[in-house]
Amino acid sequence: MALDRPAYRIKRQLLGKPLTTEHISEEKLNNRTALGVLASDCISSSAYGSEEMLRVLVPVVGAAAFTLLMPVTFAILLVLLLLTLCYSDVVTIYTRAGGSYVVARENFGPNIAQIAAVALLVDYIVTVAVQVSAGTNALISLAHLAGGGFTGLDHLQLPVSVAVIVILAYGNLRGAREAGRLFALPAYLFMAAVGLIMIAAALRGLTGGLPHADLHAAGVVPLGSPGDGWLYGASLFIVLRAFANGGSSLTGLEAISNGISAFREPQGRNARRTLLTMSVILGVLVLGVSTLAHYTHAVPYTDGTPTVIAQEAHLAFGGGVLGTAGLVFVQLATALVLYTGANTPFTGFPHLASFVAEDRFLPRVLTRRGHRLAFSNGIIALTVVSLALLLATGASVDKLVALYAIGVFTAFTMAGAGLTVYHLRRRERYRRWKIALNGIAAVTSAGVVLIFAVTKFTEGAWLVVVVFPLGVWALMRINREYRREATVLQGIQAPGADRAAFRRHLVMVLVETLDLATLKALRYAHELRPDEIRAVHFSIDEAHARRLASRWEATAATSVALTVVDCPDRRLRHAMKELAYRTTEDGDTWLTVLVPRRTYSNPLGKMLHRGTGEKMAKTLTRLPHVVVTILPFDVSRELRALEERHPHGTA
Repeated sequence: MALDRPAYRIKRQLLGKPLTTEHISEEKLNNRTALGVLASDCISSSAYGSEEMLRVLVPVVGAAAFTLLMPVTFAILLVLLLLTLCYSDVVTIYTRAGGSYVVARENFGPNIAQIAAVALLVDYIVTVAVQVSAGTNALISLAHLAGGGFTGLDHLQLPVSVAVIVILAYGNLRGAREAGRLFALPAYLFMAAVGLIMIAAALRGLTGGLPHADLHAAGVVPLGSPGDGWLYGASLFIVLRAFANGGSSLTGLEAISNGISAFREPQGRNARRTLLTMSVILGVLVLGVSTLAHYTHAVPYTDGTPTVIAQEAHLAFGGGVLGTAGLVFVQLATALVLYTGANTPFTGFPHLASFVAEDRFLPRVLTRRGHRLAFSNGIIALTVVSLALLLATGASVDKLVALYAIGVFTAFTMAGAGLTVYHLRRRERYRRWKIALNGIAAVTSAGVVLIFAVTKFTEGAWLVVVVFPLGVWALMRINREYRREATVLQGIQAPGADRAAFRRHLVMVLVETLDLATLKALRYAHELRPDEIRAVHFSIDEAHARRLASRWEATAATSVALTVVDCPDRRLRHAMKELAYRTTEDGDTWLTVLVPRRTYSNPLGKMLHRGTGEKMAKTLTRLPHVVVTILPFDVSRELRALEERHPHGTA
């Protein structure tokens, strides 16, 4: 006989056979796969980081923005260098998942660490929405450029993005190793695609054949006019806004430290090598895309498509069959890496959430591994919230970027500050150098948070500024509730505390009708050997109550007397609660209530019968000195057994 429920059989078909705990070590990733899985978020952000800088600069200084773009890019690369050195320290010292959360917890305590927890959780949620939206933009850009200006797919931006998030969630629910195999390749394809653009652009540039984009094409961001003065007429505020937007290129840098438990042993060394490789690749890509924009004058469009990197590919490859083939390759690789970049949070968010839940700042259900050893509850939670954010913003990258970098740079700040404290407390080699490096990284990251909060406040950053303290408060509130419960449940008891503390034990069986389910409950009541057994019927139908009482007196199946309690107002649960309270108010009586529950496995049986046992039981659970036990009786199974014994006599 199959014991699996239909829902479980469907789950097994969708996700595959369940994995046992000893398979966890087999779910670890080698360095090449880990680079593709964990670094795709970071690497793919180079596809839109330069564009977001231009989106701020072009409306103010016009074509001069393409010159101003380079110093802002170099400033971002300097921050990348600082953070890479800082996080190489993190993965060397802290080899458990959690990254800046673990650093903050170990050096500042669990309460302060919740700032890092909220920062990372928010960043993961926004990352999913941003990466997927940018990936869909890449596909629409392909249709626009390869199709001669065709833009009929714009209406698919939201539904395609939603579908991709669902697919990513499904892939991760199947397990880490399968997700790695599925999501590692696009990162390498994207690196090859951008490298191909650079080579083609360099060759055309050397021959004088690299064209410029049309700065006055329909739909481009309106061009400003450069004035005199500092930095081509751009104010410090504008430059800082561009820097803040460009900071989105560095999001995902923390993913390796957060997902370090996914690496094979030795985890610290493997994670450090992968981190350094990722940072070098990211630096080359960001510099390459900005340099190409500098020379081609690829300008952002108001609606986001075609993207800057798509224009660069189009200008570098030119027309013709080979040019179109190159454009298709670049855009498909870009879309894939952006989509799989959204997969990084599906690796990091569940691990981080489980870690925070272990510290009792999130619900403990997030610590459980699912059918395929993934933290399924964390994956589902991330999916639901990111979909809600996607729907709220209409899958607009420009709107989402305003929410993007505050979370991750807050986490960078906590990591740098935590490591500074770590090295201050120790006497070790290169101590001063490490203190200086991590301190500078912390101050720089805090400066980026401040810049982003101020310059992007009216564009949506206010929401993150509000969410942060609320999120920290919520995590602290959860922890306080867990600690209060532990005080009650884990208190030290005196010797012999497990002995009976009540003089009298009464068992009460709730009776709806006299049948096999009721008799089973009465039989179980006798097994408990109480001081007294009562069968109780709450009367809301006098005729039915009289018939039941008559049958009860006439039967020899039970020796327990039936007590009928009038319930003229038909408030069954209220009457049951009052009776239980009166029975135990002396303080010496322990009451066990047995509730027969007739179950039906077939849909018709479920439809025809309304169970009230659970509601009755729920009413009594808060009363002291009362225990409620529901005794199931499978009517459908008994019916099938009867039909097997008498195939022609059950009608």
